[in-house]
Amino acid sequence: MKHYPVMLPEVLSSLSMADGETCVDGTFGNGGYSVAVLGSAACSVIGLDRDPNVAPRAKDLSAEWGDKFRLIQTPFSKMDELGLEGVDGVVLDIGVSSMQLDQAERGFSFMREGPLDMRMEQGGGPTARDAVMTLSVSELTRIFQVYGEEKRARHAANCIVSARDEAEIVTTADLASVVEQALGRRGKTHPATRIFQALRIFVNDELGELYRGLCAAERILTPGGRLVVVTFHSLEDRIVKSFFRRRAGEVIGGSRYAPEVVNDGPAASFSLPRRSVTKSSKTEIEENARSRSAKLRVAVRTQAEVFEADDRLLPDVMSLSELESRL
Repeated sequence: MKHYPVMLPEVLSSLSMADGETCVDGTFGNGGYSVAVLGSAACSVIGLDRDPNVAPRAKDLSAEWGDKFRLIQTPFSKMDELGLEGVDGVVLDIGVSSMQLDQAERGFSFMREGPLDMRMEQGGGPTARDAVMTLSVSELTRIFQVYGEEKRARHAANCIVSARDEAEIVTTADLASVVEQALGRRGKTHPATRIFQALRIFVNDELGELYRGLCAAERILTPGGRLVVVTFHSLEDRIVKSFFRRRAGEVIGGSRYAPEVVNDGPAASFSLPRRSVTKSSKTEIEENARSRSAKLRVAVRTQAEVFEADDRLLPDVMSLSELESRL
């Protein structure tokens, strides 16, 4: 599968890098954004990624661009712990990459049989199998409802718990089979799609990583620095939208996860060049189906102090550490 950097023209336009500036590519992956940014101006790029499998690609870029590029293996949520200074742009492409989906041994996709893992870092911590084999019906239901937006979450959870009493659920094919039997086939979408999405988000604490990453970017960006975020489903976009609106000094409307919040506190730490979301062009969607659900938002750092973290923007779901404590 060819790997496309989604909404590349829109990302480059929003970053608007100039000679001598520094950009952090917080989700390096296959390096699509990094290469494009390096080619857009005489600037520097610092790539971040928690997946160790990106190292060979990063080595190629270092050989080509010299000291203009370097990779740091770390979650992007920790970009403010790296001693970075003078950062003028941060770009985040949220979610699982097509590279990871292609690797059966990573266990991200029910389309390729492999161990039920789903960890992006591959370095310890609970796996999707641990979640499926350990959590209660109510806990699995909540994960499937919130992270997968699955309408038949409780039925799927009940069937999974019943199935694991008969035999261990070890592979992606095992879980996909249980879910398909539980939910049945309706339309073109595989019934396990939302369940796999929910488990992946839970195992990697993706929404927590996203929120902490936004806060970290706020801390390292210089005044005038641009924060560009590409998301792929409503949960991610909702967090980014709420974060930007609060940091820009606007009122946040209520949601199923958080009450309405009126900003009567510190000065705005970001300004919004445009309030509306940017979506992929029709031409790009025809060339790259993955871009169909992509949404881009951008904010520009002001001179104001950073805000205090506000976890009300995150949904109320059990933490990954709770599962880890039971293993």
